[in-house]
Amino acid sequence: MNTPRFSTNKRSDFSKTLRSRVNAYFKANNISKHANNSMIAKTVFMLFVFLFPLILINTGWIHHGILLFILYIVSGFGMAGIGMGIMHDAIHGSYSRNRRVNKYLGYTMNLIGANATVWKIQHNILHHTYTNIQQADDDINVPFFLRFSPHARKHRIQKFQHIYVWFFYSISTLLWITAKDFVRLHRYKKMGFLDRKGEYSGELLKLICWKLLYYSYALILPLILVPLAPWIIILAFLGMHLVTGLCVSSVFQVAHIMPATDYPEADNEGIIENDWCMHQLATTSNFSPESRFFSWLIGGLNYQVEHHLLPQVCHIHYRKVSHIVMQTAQEYGLPYHIKKTFIAAIADHVRMLKHLGKHEIKSVKSA
Repeated sequence: MNTPRFSTNKRSDFSKTLRSRVNAYFKANNISKHANNSMIAKTVFMLFVFLFPLILINTGWIHHGILLFILYIVSGFGMAGIGMGIMHDAIHGSYSRNRRVNKYLGYTMNLIGANATVWKIQHNILHHTYTNIQQADDDINVPFFLRFSPHARKHRIQKFQHIYVWFFYSISTLLWITAKDFVRLHRYKKMGFLDRKGEYSGELLKLICWKLLYYSYALILPLILVPLAPWIIILAFLGMHLVTGLCVSSVFQVAHIMPATDYPEADNEGIIENDWCMHQLATTSNFSPESRFFSWLIGGLNYQVEHHLLPQVCHIHYRKVSHIVMQTAQEYGLPYHIKKTFIAAIADHVRMLKHLGKHEIKSVKSA
């Protein structure tokens, strides 16, 4: 495992000032950094959107293929909402100050067919610590036909990645619920993350049991109970995941694989030039800050800068906190990357993918 260290020579007072101001904001407004009533209502809503269509499907009352597809796709949006707006905060420990609440809400990741343990290592540890660092950030460690970093190996097929990447974004959650979690759990064991006695075997057993539960109510029971041809049910199930995968992957990737963001490399001693906070600002981008409804739908992930700097704060507060972060970054002369709309962010993401896919790498500037 490549584990670079961040510079202590360039450590600024930015982090100390930012945390002081954010803490003062919550204290002055007498509010918690964790979930509020709005977040609790959102949690109930997203769980309902995911589970209720599946309950209807499993009653056996669905006799029309179009209605089956609609219910599965609605459930797919609920699945995306759980992934971006419930489990994400819970596994970061920002949903509640109570660790047990975070633990059980984190299991909603397992409920939708993935695995909370694998996600915590991949996302919380590797991605949040080593954002955009080749071989260290597991979010940009992708198969050879994709290239998410200018320091990754080049292949001719990558020339077209800006076109075919959307297919792989769409099937991303299908990979999670089938092979990816097993592969990564084993790899993380080899990396030393599951080194306590019996920890790996215990996590593997839980992973298998959760996936059996998921497949039982999401696919096997519908195949038994729904009076439609099996291939229609399977296609509807796949449609659900195509929707979820495209939503989740698009939102996460446009926050980092952008022309404006950096891809730092460690020096010969394994040191990254910036300190950790400066690194997060350089490698992360916000988008669509004016759309409150869109932000609500995607779990505040349009405020990725705030999330990376303050992962212990529930996303329901990011919009208000973002003004503090932006002002503080400007005062310290640090970058604060932001795109006005999600469409603009997608366009820049495509440009960056196209740029990375070229055999010869040249500079690229955001429009």
